Amino acid sequence: MPESHIATTPRWSRADVAALLALPFPELLFRAQTVHRAHFDPAKIQISTLLSIKTGGCPEDCGYCAQAAGNETGLKASKLMAVETVLAEARAAKAKGAARFCMGAAWRSPKDHDLETVCAMVEGVKALGMESCVTLGMLTPPQAQRLKQAGLDYYNHNLDTSPEYYGQVITTRTYQDRLDTLQAVRDADINVCCGGIVGMGEDEGDRAGLIAALASLPRPPESVPINALVAVAGTPLAKAEPIDPLDFVRLIAAARITMPESYVRLSAGREAMSDEAQALCFLAGANSIFYGETLLTTPNSETSRDEALFAKLGLKTA
Repeated sequence: MPESHIATTPRWSRADVAALLALPFPELLFRAQTVHRAHFDPAKIQISTLLSIKTGGCPEDCGYCAQAAGNETGLKASKLMAVETVLAEARAAKAKGAARFCMGAAWRSPKDHDLETVCAMVEGVKALGMESCVTLGMLTPPQAQRLKQAGLDYYNHNLDTSPEYYGQVITTRTYQDRLDTLQAVRDADINVCCGGIVGMGEDEGDRAGLIAALASLPRPPESVPINALVAVAGTPLAKAEPIDPLDFVRLIAAARITMPESYVRLSAGREAMSDEAQALCFLAGANSIFYGETLLTTPNSETSRDEALFAKLGLKTA
């Protein structure tokens, strides 16, 4: 089923999702697997690769991010990469099996002249026969329309956490700012990639609130990346306690149940997960991963490990 076909789904409240998360583990996974099989082949995993095309120097104050200029992480800011350099990375990703190439730039919002360069990257990725995705920060409606003209398939803009906890993590832009960008993307008829991060000190209610907020968007995101915080030295969240693996699996199951036709992606934090935890995530309805050793600036699972895990589980990449 194409990712662009998303049916109307009921709105989910924070209490609704909390009730799902409180189910006995076998019951929750059974419900999630039942929903998953109704909409997807449970043995297929969609593969994406993510490249940082402009690293560091971001003026935002996101508490988890190594690229925020105010966080003392030792990361040096770089300029926007050249188009051909990015396309060489895209060709390499395709050769390794990636179907979608995602490009991220550490901006609060892109300048129009930089956006033109990104559009050339998008056009080049599309010419390779791959799906394209970018994450560039906040967009104006005309900028979203320009990306659509270039052929962009997906725009990533995460909600990060629940509306109630958001201010504990970020103060330089509001939740409504994020929603406005998502609306501009939708109005431009670009698919939405939108998820969040867990393990940032939020409680179970806030995790339920994140899933509820995602599932209650006017249309659920076509792709939902669920990230486990990678604690980076020098950020305000450097000493955050990691989320329990089984609690993470529960969130994956809740995302699958509440957004039945969305691709649910295991994203940041996968490098630290055991094979068993990842297998439970796939059983709970995750059907997409980021492939490659680096996610923007943090480590990711090695491709050889992923290939061995897929072979053991009998999973096929798509």
